[in-house]
Amino acid sequence: MKTSLKSAVALMFALPSLALASTWEVDSAHSAAGFSVRHMMVSNVKGSFGDVKGAVNLDDKDVTKSTVEATIDVTSINTGNAKRDEHLKAPDFFDVAKYPTITFKSTKVAKAGQGKLKVTGDLTMHGVTKAVVLDVVGPSKEAKDPWGNTRTGVAATTKLNRKDFGLAYNQALETGGVAVGEEVTVNLELELVKKAAADAAAAKPAPAPAPATEKATATDKK
Repeated sequence: MKTSLKSAVALMFALPSLALASTWEVDSAHSAAGFSVRHMMVSNVKGSFGDVKGAVNLDDKDVTKSTVEATIDVTSINTGNAKRDEHLKAPDFFDVAKYPTITFKSTKVAKAGQGKLKVTGDLTMHGVTKAVVLDVVGPSKEAKDPWGNTRTGVAATTKLNRKDFGLAYNQALETGGVAVGEEVTVNLELELVKKAAADAAAAKPAPAPAPATEKATATDKK
């Protein structure tokens, strides 16, 4: 009886905080992770990963308490050239047979001006995890789609040195320099769909039951 009462009280205090949080899922069909890198020291080659999944737990009262997690399927890489894409999937670069995904998990969210955030997190790519900072614009104003779903959007950018993640392949040029630049500019365009409160609650693990008191245990034995 006491255990049930404690659980009910705990739930009543938890409800207000749940009401201030919302869960948003990345709509893979309308999102992409783009990148560009210097080629032959003279131009920038662009590409993207078309399969991006993830979720944002948005604290509507204090955005700095929000969290972000995302996963990119590296096999979805597309630079507009099939031969180059196959080389990027090979051991010289991403080695998708061993490392098929890129993941990001936020560790800190900070305000950076009106409608802007700096999201720090752990980026794992090619088996290496490094802290990175995303410059984020958004979330945008919410909108309803024709099917009744609530949507919002965010854009994020950052710069990485690919050698920090073990992507060190290169070729020297006769005229000096290298074939592929080390600095990679990353651009994320994400469309998010709000999950229904019931779905979001169901996705969260249930809290462990409170331990029974010695007195209650003794009574049960009788």
